[in-house]
Amino acid sequence: MRVGGGAATVRQYLQAKLIDEMHLAVSPVLLGAGEPLLAGIDLNKLGYKCEKSVMGERATFYRITRKSMEQATVHVLTSSHDRSPCPPSP
Repeated sequence: MRVGGGAATVRQYLQAKLIDEMHLAVSPVLLGAGEPLLAGIDLNKLGYKCEKSVMGERATFYRITRKSMEQATVHVLTSSHDRSPCPPSP
């Protein structure tokens, strides 16, 4: 399933724990003021964890999962002003 809408819509789905897996592509390109995707969200407290982060040439890719995987996969593109949902890779 893909969630359509902006950052506020994705935050609502995360807070309701309706997203089981989320793939983020964080690009260092500023496309305007934007809206931080994870503002006010404590992913760890909601039961989410970063499974994987991969640095690419033009973006960093993150796979975020909820401890109980059941329903949805969401693909989201976001901008560089969001904080990283994953700890730095060794």
